[in-house]
Amino acid sequence: MRIISGFLKGKSLNFLKNLTTRPLKDSVRENIFNILNHSKLINIRVEKSKILDLYSGVGSFGIECISRGAQKVTFIEKDKKASEILEKNLKQLSIHNKVEVFNNRIEVELEKQRRNKFNIFFLDPPYADKDFTQNLDSIKKNKLFKTKHIVIIHRDRKSKDDLENFLNTILVKQYGRSKIIFGLFN
Repeated sequence: MRIISGFLKGKSLNFLKNLTTRPLKDSVRENIFNILNHSKLINIRVEKSKILDLYSGVGSFGIECISRGAQKVTFIEKDKKASEILEKNLKQLSIHNKVEVFNNRIEVELEKQRRNKFNIFFLDPPYADKDFTQNLDSIKKNKLFKTKHIVIIHRDRKSKDDLENFLNTILVKQYGRSKIIFGLFN
């Protein structure tokens, strides 16, 4: 796993090898950033954005955002081992000054984020997790989003998540087993 672009381009990331954490493939991550940079449907750029990376695992999405000029990334990951590897990646890349890392349940940390507003939300819950929409509801109710924002969700391509109550879906892309959903809070 490596950083695709920006000032950290080519740097390797440590990742967790277990059955509960699946890293976001480089090719899928690259396609997400191509869409962010080139789609006329999306009016947000990574540069100078504040990012909320939920279910962040070892941090590949958020670290890529920092490499591409994001102002700040807030990582929330409840798995202790994944969070330790995330911290190791951040230390190895010397980018601690642009990040916050919370090793806790997402629901708990979202309540603590009430004063913050974010431009880009990335959710990569386990494929079996059907309750992740509660986090979307919490973000929406607490108005954690700036006027210009985008929500990106990584799911299994066969998943049938009901997102209508939370998001206006603007684009869905499939890459192998992955489905990437882009939307705006409604």
